[in-house]
Amino acid sequence: MPTGFSLGPFTIHYYGIVIIVGILIAMIIVKNEAARRNKTLDFLIDALPWIFLGGVVGARLWHILTPPQSMVAHGITTRYYLSHLNEAVAIWKGGAGIFGAVMGGTLALCIFSRIKREPVSIWLDSIAPGLALAQAVGRWGNFINQEVYGLPSDLPWAITINAQHRLPGYEYIDTYHPLFLYEALWSVLNMAFLLWVSRKFQDRIKTGNLFLIYLVFYGIGRVGLEYLRLDISTFQGININQAFMAAVVLAAGVLFILRQKNKPIESIIQ
Repeated sequence: MPTGFSLGPFTIHYYGIVIIVGILIAMIIVKNEAARRNKTLDFLIDALPWIFLGGVVGARLWHILTPPQSMVAHGITTRYYLSHLNEAVAIWKGGAGIFGAVMGGTLALCIFSRIKREPVSIWLDSIAPGLALAQAVGRWGNFINQEVYGLPSDLPWAITINAQHRLPGYEYIDTYHPLFLYEALWSVLNMAFLLWVSRKFQDRIKTGNLFLIYLVFYGIGRVGLEYLRLDISTFQGININQAFMAAVVLAAGVLFILRQKNKPIESIIQ
């Protein structure tokens, strides 16, 4: 399966097109959610360059700090990136982490909101359902690139991975769990749940807490799906992504409860 096409001297990757489509579709939801909170997209449009830059930098940094085992086996480690800065910035060669993208984009939005004196909590809540949908659409780019697949499987919905994309030790195994699809479906459920909660309990959920629900819902799914992932990032034998998301679920859950109870910690997200 081709992963892109040439347009003059440029190569257009289907993955990039999928990401753009995901963002555009997500913006429709964000616009509607912002309108429900008496906001227009003017602020968000101004913030987009910040969010995009923060997301790209965060995604790349996460990859650099947590390279998967398949890359470590070939000597592509954090130490390698730090001593080959030209490779560290070459994001067009692949290598980005969704956790870093969300953290970087969120941090950039918070900074921009503070500069513009805009309450960031409203925008975090408005963005959360659209972000979940964008993640779902973006995962189909992994299908095109034949990446983010899981353990070998002979289930009816297992997908065939071409030999050149199989990990060492799995060269003669054809079919695998479509891990990208599982996460895409989980993200769609996340979006649907957020939209339902925001309407069903709109007078009871404190502003900013919908984003915390997004973190908890996505985190729970990601922790579970990491058990099926083949190419994981590890430190001292610990699955970094799984451990990190478990910590996020715990922290976001506790913060949600404290904010709902009007504890002083509520000032963390305003």
